[in-house]
Amino acid sequence: MSTLIDDIFDGYGGRRAWQEAERISARQFFGGVLWAMKGHPGALDDVQVTVDLHREHTRQEPFFDAGHHTDFTPGRIAVETEDGQVVEELLDPRASFAGHELTTPWTRLQLAYFSGYAMWTYTTEPASLVLPGVTTEEIGTWTEDGQTFRRLAVTYPDSIATHTPHQILYVDADGLIRRRDYTVDIAGKAASAQYALDFTTVDGLVVPTSRKIYSTDENNRKVPDPLIVSIDLKDVTVH
Repeated sequence: MSTLIDDIFDGYGGRRAWQEAERISARQFFGGVLWAMKGHPGALDDVQVTVDLHREHTRQEPFFDAGHHTDFTPGRIAVETEDGQVVEELLDPRASFAGHELTTPWTRLQLAYFSGYAMWTYTTEPASLVLPGVTTEEIGTWTEDGQTFRRLAVTYPDSIATHTPHQILYVDADGLIRRRDYTVDIAGKAASAQYALDFTTVDGLVVPTSRKIYSTDENNRKVPDPLIVSIDLKDVTVH
């Protein structure tokens, strides 16, 4: 009997294909009100993003200046030059968000940390769902816009940086993750729902190419205005 995790892997191209791939790269386009709210309007819009599938690492370039890129891992965020020289870095970046609310501005390194873990979380699924320490459990269904979704509760270990340790994924009949619920712990625990709208298949992997993120109300329904974040990927490649 297949589990929901099995059905998700089947929907995304199969477990073997994800085990054999190492990285996903794409041209990344960001929109929504979050970036201006955090003091960086237009930030990281139309840049190259690369995520590692079997360890938590993200690179985005250029980062504000030509020849600069981000280097994100859970315990460190840095800006580096093409030859690896460190321009600036922040160790234990999570601690720097203590006391932050939704509207608290971010430094550039804080922006890079958030974007690094968020893009890694989204783009590496389903591979990241079976990394060491990640636990999953199927819970009750959810009906939205006339469609019923199976739901997967995911708990991430402390070694993985993401929005919050406990998140819920909504899976359609094709095994595709169409919605994720979470709080943004580094931004006042803002309750959010992210929707995956479009997908492409590259070298056997199914990769989401369009996402929209909204706040949610007390009934766990999305608040359609304002659009908090939009993410679009183009020219996706698998390595």
